[in-house]
Amino acid sequence: MRFEDRTVFVTGGGSGIGRATAQRCAREGATVVVSDIDADGGEATVRAIEDEGGPGDAVFEALDVTDATAVAETVDDAAARHGLDVMVNNAGIAQRSSAIEEFPLAERDRIFAINAKGVWNGCRAAIPHLKEQESGAIVNVASLAGVIGQPWSAAYAFTKGGVATFTRTIAGELGRFDVRANAVCPGFTDTPMVRGELESRDDPEAARETLERQYALKRIGEPEEIAAAICFLASDDASFITGHELVVDGGYSSG
Repeated sequence: MRFEDRTVFVTGGGSGIGRATAQRCAREGATVVVSDIDADGGEATVRAIEDEGGPGDAVFEALDVTDATAVAETVDDAAARHGLDVMVNNAGIAQRSSAIEEFPLAERDRIFAINAKGVWNGCRAAIPHLKEQESGAIVNVASLAGVIGQPWSAAYAFTKGGVATFTRTIAGELGRFDVRANAVCPGFTDTPMVRGELESRDDPEAARETLERQYALKRIGEPEEIAAAICFLASDDASFITGHELVVDGGYSSG
């Protein structure tokens, strides 16, 4: 078990990739701190972990990642109670399709606050604990959109590109403390966020088929597949990997 006697803190753990990551880490022995602004979703993740009866366990903490003070207090409390070995900054939101000049600034600011500031806040809260113990890992969830761009989603791509660059930056700062930082860049994944986007189209089934044809594997990803990549980077199996952007996109970017 890769996370036996370790604590993994997951933001946005109430659904999708965050829930799959929390479950995967618990199966591999971790104590998982599941945080989310959606209390119902976060508590459901904890129940799912408990129902599996695996070697790990989980607790839920309500958290708005845009509130830097709340993030610091919650991470500090979790570290005091359980320790802290891995920080997974997964919380994020998508944006509706829009030309940049027509996209409302209030919506832009909300995306920036959650996708960019939220990752900053999570890292800023976790880093002192990881540096002090001179061990640990950070995995930030970016996106393929932050690597190759995503037309009609400028705010989202902007934030996810920033997450990738930020991750490389902190990796350079933290290496001398034996703390690693990496980013996972998923393609479209079958999460509630993506399903909601597809269902907003005039013909959701046709929209999904069109999307899947763009992937070499002719399908979009499953949350568990992204969770596997996150857990790899968080584990000792990736002990010599830091400052890396792991693209997990089913071959979309292969052309």
